[in-house]
Amino acid sequence: MPRLFGTDGVRGLANRELTADLALGLAQAAAAVLTQGRHADELRAAGRRPVAVVARDPRVSGEFLTAAVSAGLASSGVDVLDAGVIPTPATAFLIDSIRADFGVMISASHNPAPDNGIKFFSFGGTKLPDEVEDRIESFLGRQKLAPTGDGVGRIRRFADAEDRYVVHLLGTLPNRLDGIKVVLDCAHGAAAGVSPETFRDAGAEVVVIGADPDGMNINDGVGSTHLEPLQRAVREHGADVGIAHDGDADRCLAVDADGNVIDGDRIMAILALAMKERGTLTDDTLVVTVMSNLGLKRAMAEHGIRVVETKVGDRYVLEALAQGGYALGGEQSGHVIMSEYATTGDGVLTGLHLVAEMARTGRSLAELASAMTVYPQVLVNVRGVDHHALHDDAEIAEAVRRAEHELGDSGRVLLRPSGTEPMVRVMVEAAELPVAEAHAGRLADVVRERLAN
Repeated sequence: MPRLFGTDGVRGLANRELTADLALGLAQAAAAVLTQGRHADELRAAGRRPVAVVARDPRVSGEFLTAAVSAGLASSGVDVLDAGVIPTPATAFLIDSIRADFGVMISASHNPAPDNGIKFFSFGGTKLPDEVEDRIESFLGRQKLAPTGDGVGRIRRFADAEDRYVVHLLGTLPNRLDGIKVVLDCAHGAAAGVSPETFRDAGAEVVVIGADPDGMNINDGVGSTHLEPLQRAVREHGADVGIAHDGDADRCLAVDADGNVIDGDRIMAILALAMKERGTLTDDTLVVTVMSNLGLKRAMAEHGIRVVETKVGDRYVLEALAQGGYALGGEQSGHVIMSEYATTGDGVLTGLHLVAEMARTGRSLAELASAMTVYPQVLVNVRGVDHHALHDDAEIAEAVRRAEHELGDSGRVLLRPSGTEPMVRVMVEAAELPVAEAHAGRLADVVRERLAN
C-alpha cells in the first residue's frame, strides 16, 4: 500500500481522495500522536488541554476540510484556534509565537483549486519528520482519544492571527522599502490579505494583481506558476520589480523592470551576498538542492560563500539548515528559508527582503541579479522505464562519465529517478544551450535503451 503522506503532507482531489472522513481521521490520529510523551505529561501537570492552530488557503474545499479537522481535534481533547485564511508560513510562525502544541495547514500550495492538502506542524512550527507522519498514518482506524465533559476541546477564532504575522514580517526588515514600486501577484491565494498590506506598511508603492480569491480561481493563470500576467503588469505600470507568490505563499519568484524572470537561485544569490555583507550569513554558508544552477555555486565561490547541497525538497533543505545552524537556504522553485525569522519557506518574507536590498543599495533588481550567471539547463524526463535500476547500470554510469569529462568545469550532469512514477529525470547544464541539449538528448537515449520496461 502506498504511503499516505507525500513530500508535503497529504494531498489529493478534494471530496474524492481527500474526504471529510479522512480529514477527521487524520486529525484524530494526529491528536493521539502529537499529544503523547513528555510534553503531554507537562500539559496534564499544568492542568490544560493541548492547543492547535488550524488555517487554510482560500480554495472552497478548505471550508469543509477545516470543519472536519477542527472536529477531529476538538473531539480528541485539543483546543483549536481557527486562524482562517492565512499563508502556510504564517501558520508556522503563529504556532511558534504563541507556543501552540502543534498546527494544521489546509492547502494544496500551487496545485489547481479542485485539489487540497493537509499539512501538520509540530511544536515550534516545524514540519513533521517522516517517522512521525508514519505514526500518524498507523493510528488511522485505531482507538481514538475520546474525552468527555470538560476534557473536550473548544474551537475559537484566532482573531488577530493576520495582524501578528504582519507585525512579525515588518520587524524582520533591515530597512524600509521607500522609493520602490512593486507589483504583487497573490495568485488569488492566501497572500491576498497579507502581502499588499505588509509591502505598503514597509513603504513601497504597491500595485496588486491576482488578489480576488473566490474559492475556485487560486493559481488559475496567475502566481508563481504563471508569470506572464506579472511580467505584463510590471512593464505596463513602470514598476521596479514584480513579486509572485503561489497559492499558500510559501514561494517567491520575481520579475525585474524589463519583465525578466528572477528565479529562486538568483534570489538566494542576492540575499546571500547581502547577508554576508551584514554578517548574518552563518558560517558564510548557503544551503541548496542538487537542482540549483551551477552558476549559483560559481557565484557563491567567487564571494567566499560555501554551498551545501541536499536532495530535492524543501524538507531536506530545512534539515540541513537545522543541523548546521545555517541562516539561508532554498530551492530554484522559489522556496526560500530565512531561518532566523521562519521555520519554513516564506514567500512574503523573501519578497520583502529582496526589495529591501534594492532600496538599501539603490540598485535595480537586474543589477543585483547579475552577480550570478545562469548556465543553460536542460531537463529531459524519460518515462516508462525501470527507474529503480538507474544507479546499478554500468553503461549509464559510463555515459555519464563521458559527458562529465567532455563538459569539464563548464557543465554538470545529474540523473535522478522519480520518487512517484517510472521515470528518470536527465538534467544537463553547460555554458551553451546547444551543448546542454546535445548531452541531455544522448543521455536520455542511453537511459531509454538500457532501462526500457
